[in-house]
Amino acid sequence: MAFPSKEQVQSFLHPVIAEFGVELEDVEVAKAGAKSRVKVLVDAPDLDAVEEISKSVSESFDAAEERGELNFGPGYTLEVSTPGLDFPLTAERHWRKNIGRLVRLKDGRKVRIAQVDGENVILIAAQKKNLDVFRQQLAEVAGAVVEVEFNAVPQQEAQLVGLDVDAYNF
Repeated sequence: MAFPSKEQVQSFLHPVIAEFGVELEDVEVAKAGAKSRVKVLVDAPDLDAVEEISKSVSESFDAAEERGELNFGPGYTLEVSTPGLDFPLTAERHWRKNIGRLVRLKDGRKVRIAQVDGENVILIAAQKKNLDVFRQQLAEVAGAVVEVEFNAVPQQEAQLVGLDVDAYNF
């Protein structure tokens, strides 16, 4: 059997990861000479969960190789981790999970996520002494990245985070 593609590994992993009630975020497979590398990113709540998932993925891969369903070569390195802060926000659940956080859009603007409304996200942009609250389609801002903040959220912005969607005046 040929070295598995990213899509084959994702398809194989979905039921394995689903048992833990978490999302499979991404998979990277790389054939590197005698040693291959498989990197699995999951949206797990903590390191204990990542450890359990890693063990299950490893056992599942080993069993699949024995059955001839997968072939990573004579040896491979398995990495299972969470996406990290620099992982782009692409799905609605990414945006919803980060309500209240500051993000950098692809165009370089920094905005705070106030609320997620179906296919839209409500964002707050600090403009000197004023705040600009606006709605964007998720597809238009996909790829934004969470910014690390060392200071407390400005009170004026914090008051606008998480309100009912109808409370925002556009």
